[in-house]
Amino acid sequence: MKSLFFAFSTLAIFASVGTAAPATPATRPNIIFLLADDLGNADVGWHGSDIQTPTLDKLADEGAKLEDFYVLPVCTPTRAAFITGRYPIRYGLQMNVLRENSKYGLPLEERTVAQALREAGYTTAICGKWHLGAFDPAYWPNARGFDHWYGHLSGIDYFTHCSYTKSATPDWYRNGKQIVEEGYATALESREAVDIIKHQPADKPLFLYVPFTGVHGPLMAPSEESTAEYKKAMVEQRATLAAMATSVDEGCKNIMQALADTGRIDNTLVIFASDNGGLPPGRNLPYRAFKSSLYEGGVRSCALAWWPGHIQPGTVIKEPLHIVDLFPTFLKLAGGSLEQKFPFDGHDILPVLTEGKPSPHEDILINATPREGALRKGDWKLVINGFDGVTPTHDLVTGEKKRVNKADLDPKGRAQKVELFNLTNDPGETKDVAAEHPEIVKDLQARYAVYAAAAAEPLQLQNKKKNAPLSGGTDSEPNP
Repeated sequence: MKSLFFAFSTLAIFASVGTAAPATPATRPNIIFLLADDLGNADVGWHGSDIQTPTLDKLADEGAKLEDFYVLPVCTPTRAAFITGRYPIRYGLQMNVLRENSKYGLPLEERTVAQALREAGYTTAICGKWHLGAFDPAYWPNARGFDHWYGHLSGIDYFTHCSYTKSATPDWYRNGKQIVEEGYATALESREAVDIIKHQPADKPLFLYVPFTGVHGPLMAPSEESTAEYKKAMVEQRATLAAMATSVDEGCKNIMQALADTGRIDNTLVIFASDNGGLPPGRNLPYRAFKSSLYEGGVRSCALAWWPGHIQPGTVIKEPLHIVDLFPTFLKLAGGSLEQKFPFDGHDILPVLTEGKPSPHEDILINATPREGALRKGDWKLVINGFDGVTPTHDLVTGEKKRVNKADLDPKGRAQKVELFNLTNDPGETKDVAAEHPEIVKDLQARYAVYAAAAAEPLQLQNKKKNAPLSGGTDSEPNP
């Protein structure tokens, strides 16, 4: 692998580190949110991976490693939670994912982080995968608060940029106009992000959201050369995924270099996360299960926060946080109001990042659907009708897998499967201790019941009831 030394690293060294001052027009930071797709918790260098992620490792070392950062089990719910700062149960996006032929999207009455930051005076831009509504332009990024939009609405092939339905028309846009370009999707997304940074007015803060295509399936490396070194030590599928992850890291490197080149790096908050756990040949160890599961391997994300002069280098945060926290945190930094029609589920977590304060959450809803759900409070986690999703038949390197029949776990008329885990003692969720702690189960079930009772009917189910015409597939997301 190439030796990585980048100019921005020299700017990340400060004589002293303090807490953030109240936001003013002169001090408001640029905000960059980098989101990988399906990147396993154990597939980054700072978690001991054999995959090379030197840029992200340096950011993690120079900032804060967020070791208890929660997302949703699959793409759309996670993105909706970030964009709204609210749990997806509030508006019916808690199940599965949106496809280009789904006849629904993120409800238009929901305020987005882009709308709020634009109102606060930020330029707002997105480069990458949207996944929150494709069927009508009213649901597209430019209509949801983004000044600049580049990328795709749903899942795509990395080179043709066409959708999973094998359409011959690329799902590739710039500001609502369909375009045809050559190149590897992940690399194109970072290239656009760099261009946005370089052309941003010096006196205006920037909010840049980069939801990379990588490393979501189909497994497609940038080139044969990118997998050559990895193939010496890995089976072919994992070598391909490794090259895809390194491409995400290289995109992050280019973005950081652009911040340095434009003099913005000393006043920029950078957050990195994955939208859910990885799938084989990705790895989530020591956590249980994979993408689509409510166990930790599906919902605990590799994540970091970096902000020179505000976040102490070498910080490790083991407080439970959730992706819904990013919107209110960003808005507070921007000097905007947290008052809105629909209340946030997220909290301002800047004191956690910069001052070592405890999590502001009394509990965290991981998800609640008609079939299953999970909730965390402190050390304890309740799982209702959990399933492992995709599990390896041999080991985590081969990529061979089988799917658990979810229908077998559907509680139609049957008793619910209720599990309790102590995540401090058992982060791998290997021992169900529900029988030993009935009082804790009762408390967590009561908390979960409040969320479940307030949950909107999933839009996917509403859509099916209306018999809306779908073509070319279902609303279930294909796996690599």
